Amino acid sequence: IRISKEVLVIGGGGGGATAALFAHRCGADVLVATKLRFGDSNTIMAEGGINACVSPGDSPLRYYIDTMGGGSFSNIPQLVHALVMDSPRILKWLEDLGVPFDKEPDGSVPKATFRLGGGHSRPRVHSVGDYTGMAIMQVLRDEVYNRKIEILEFSPVVELILGDRWECTGAILMNLETQQPFVVKAKKVVLATGGLGRLHLQRFPTTNHYGATADGLVVGYRAG
Repeated sequence: IRISKEVLVIGGGGGGATAALFAHRCGADVLVATKLRFGDSNTIMAEGGINACVSPGDSPLRYYIDTMGGGSFSNIPQLVHALVMDSPRILKWLEDLGVPFDKEPDGSVPKATFRLGGGHSRPRVHSVGDYTGMAIMQVLRDEVYNRKIEILEFSPVVELILGDRWECTGAILMNLETQQPFVVKAKKVVLATGGLGRLHLQRFPTTNHYGATADGLVVGYRAG
């Protein structure tokens, strides 16, 4: 089996759904492939909230310094810069999609929402009760369905395909029901496969979703 798409998004959590929606908005033909069911991810496990520097007295610079300091200044600066600068517009984008962030009865943002998160010097946490990730994922999943973006469930990535110039030109996936591998060719490939918490490295406890087994990290590493 060989499938051809403009954009292949590997991973069906919040990151993968967001990538698919933005690519689709730009007019691309998108396929989302996920190891489990679409939406089964660490996103649905997240309770605390999402950070965005929009509260009074906050600034992108403060958010940047807090994040770099929280990572012992070993973070990749370009990624932290993107996180900080994109956070207000992504928060608004999620609200416009319908994520029901906590509000006062008059529609204003409650002061309690702007609370301090770990490692932050200013309050910038926005939440939906104690099920923020679940609420975000539900809205993103519905939006992907509404835009009729193609989804392949139970199809984990096995290997990335590289071209003559070592560019990624697609991936080999596995159909978990038939145990048959198949090829997806794509002009662009987005890896959004989550973390490695469920490997329990050094017996480390975790609340990660059961799908967080480092698949994408491994194939990415092998592909260089």
